[in-house]
Amino acid sequence: MKTETRKQIYIPLENVESEHCALIVDKGIQSVKNITSHTVELNNNRAVIETDKPEEVIPNVVKTIRDLGYEVTTIKKTIPVLQMTCASCAISTESIVKFLPGIVSSQVNYATATLTVEYIPSLVTVNQMRQAVQSIGYDLFIEEGNENSETLEELHQKKYNLLKKKTIGAVFLTLPLVIIAMFFMDIPYANYIMWVLSTPVILGFGKDFFINAWKQTKHGSANMDTLVALSTGVAYIFSVFNTLFPDYWHSKGLHAHVYFESAAVVIAFILLGKLLEENAKGNTSSAIKKLIGLQPKTVNILDTEQNQIALPIEQVEVGMTIIVKPGDKVAVDGMVTQGSSFVDESMLSGEPVPVRKEANDKVFSGTINQKGSFQFKAEKVGADTMLSHIIKMVQEAQGSKAPVQKLVDKIASIFVPIVIGIAVLSLIAWIIWGGENGFTQGLLALVTVLVIACPCALGLATPTAIMVGVGKGAEEGILIKDAESLELSKKINAIILDKTGTITKGKPTVTDVIWAEENDSSKQILIAIEKQSEHPLAEAVVSFYKDENSVNVNHIESITGKGVKAHYKEEYYFVGNKKLLSENGISISEKLDHEASKWLLEAKTVIWFADAKNALSVLAIADEIKETSIEAIQELQKMNIEVYMLTGDNANAAKAVAEKVGITNFKGEVLPKDKADFVKELQAKGKIVAMVGDGINDSTALAQANVSIAMGKGSDIAIDVAKMTIISSDLSKIPLAIKISAKTVNTIKQNLFWAFIYNIIGIPLAAGILYPINGFLLNPMIAGAAMALSSVSVVANSLRLKYFNN
Repeated sequence: MKTETRKQIYIPLENVESEHCALIVDKGIQSVKNITSHTVELNNNRAVIETDKPEEVIPNVVKTIRDLGYEVTTIKKTIPVLQMTCASCAISTESIVKFLPGIVSSQVNYATATLTVEYIPSLVTVNQMRQAVQSIGYDLFIEEGNENSETLEELHQKKYNLLKKKTIGAVFLTLPLVIIAMFFMDIPYANYIMWVLSTPVILGFGKDFFINAWKQTKHGSANMDTLVALSTGVAYIFSVFNTLFPDYWHSKGLHAHVYFESAAVVIAFILLGKLLEENAKGNTSSAIKKLIGLQPKTVNILDTEQNQIALPIEQVEVGMTIIVKPGDKVAVDGMVTQGSSFVDESMLSGEPVPVRKEANDKVFSGTINQKGSFQFKAEKVGADTMLSHIIKMVQEAQGSKAPVQKLVDKIASIFVPIVIGIAVLSLIAWIIWGGENGFTQGLLALVTVLVIACPCALGLATPTAIMVGVGKGAEEGILIKDAESLELSKKINAIILDKTGTITKGKPTVTDVIWAEENDSSKQILIAIEKQSEHPLAEAVVSFYKDENSVNVNHIESITGKGVKAHYKEEYYFVGNKKLLSENGISISEKLDHEASKWLLEAKTVIWFADAKNALSVLAIADEIKETSIEAIQELQKMNIEVYMLTGDNANAAKAVAEKVGITNFKGEVLPKDKADFVKELQAKGKIVAMVGDGINDSTALAQANVSIAMGKGSDIAIDVAKMTIISSDLSKIPLAIKISAKTVNTIKQNLFWAFIYNIIGIPLAAGILYPINGFLLNPMIAGAAMALSSVSVVANSLRLKYFNN
């Protein structure tokens, strides 16, 4: 069996929460042999490797990542193996499965006739394992409906739920601990009660900090886990010693303080911070899942004998004839061979008006058929379809965008060893110069330094500010998803607006109507015809006249590309374009013709209504500009932000809207890929680009932009990909979102500043720097209280955001 040359593989990562962590993982992967190229995409929570030996490289990469203290999302299963007759069969089965790219480990037990396998679900499926086993004469027993029951998204949800349980458990046990430490230290056996309460928090809920710290140490690295583990571990062990042997300190004339509550509070706060951060992160995989969900799971095809057969989407091949019924989703890209209909292509073009499709017209995967039916020949299937390209581009854009490193991550690798160094130096200095009680005071100084330096305030600085900032945004109808968009928003100097659904309302409506001679009878006939019409613009007319009555019109005939002809009370009526009227010799008054020409110059769609002799009425249909769009664009321009408009609509429509709202930089007839390319162009010029859109066609550009903003009434996919969502779809909220973001970022910076200043002042005091000058020594209990106070000050500063007014 031959492997593909230089295959690109995506390995899903867990616990890689910062750029610092990503760098550690990337450096670790570098040591694995047979990898051509590698990178870690923090946004997509995955490592991307290129190799020509995936079956050999993947298990080694997984092992390396786990050794570093991080995790890879895998599934472990035990599957019964059928038709094995000897131990040699077991070896063959094990080997064939192990050879599949995506398998981490594979073991076959001949005695129990089972395969125990660990695999990455995004790379290999149980069905593929079964096919491999069947190819050598054996089989796997797979329970119906069980195959691939756990997706990556479900596995991530499980991990989040586990973190939530740990946090709740830690907080539940820590609260009584703090109450005892603050108010009831004199009750009998207080130390022992606190020992019992703190042990599950530190060694149970917080065990991952110690495991990860040990893994980091083995590889000569350090991260925030190292400091959490050291400070809480030393405080815990020190407290246990003081509980069991208080006389040691009493004999030295010192009180045997315990710090169980300090250690537990740290674990609880850090877990809470992690939970808040996880909750704030945008879930990329759900956006991709929804894009994939645009494809139907099965399709109806015509076989060589013209029989209809339902076929899974995976089995569709180029050249097959596919039948599309009313309401169906188009499964793959192809060309219409028979029939006609209107197809909603808004997910690709962003334009609200469905497009007419007839023989020789192209149709695309993910688009939705309206009322007619047609057949088409498959031209592009699987990864070659337009929808698949959009999915790939979204993933690549999200992965390629390096997030701005938070200050905490930038200096964590320096901060941790420095604190440990100071603590050890304090102990050594006290032993050398501390006199008779030098070791005792040195040990106290070591514990005090580690307790006071615990990164609790640092851990809370970002998530608390984000939480309050997000809450403030939500009050104003702005959903902000993550710290990256918050950090970049105030730097935005170029903003790209989609036209349809962003600047405009995104729904065709009747804007103008003129009657040659208005009367109820004519109006009722027009409404009746439009109610029965399949044309998408007919709905706009019906909606415009929703409060009017109609009559019963029979004998409606559709005239392809022109409109409809109806018969009512011995009279013929026509609704459609000007060509339809001229072909039937219908007279048009100068008044109606003049207004229609004026509307056409404004890029509006014109619909004529006539009887057999004269034009009775003319209507203009357009996508109206939102009331607040002009004011919002002016405000953005006042903030020195360059405003661009890109649309899939024609150049005339683009120009008409741009002139009305005051945008000088605009482009029409732009494809989804072109939007993303335009974002890249601006980024190449050094611009910090915001993209605002509401459709699937905008999702690639949204993913590529530095800051992505979705309109709340748009598609789920655009909302998922975007880092901000304007719930009301009101453009005037964007300047406000930028101001809230700037204020939140300033708060984060203030929090980090105070957290670091506190450490810079507190650590030397804890080490005993003032002792030679004035005999001052910082008590570890005071250090614990100061550490808690620093956390309170950070939270209090974040809460000030609530009172920010525009």
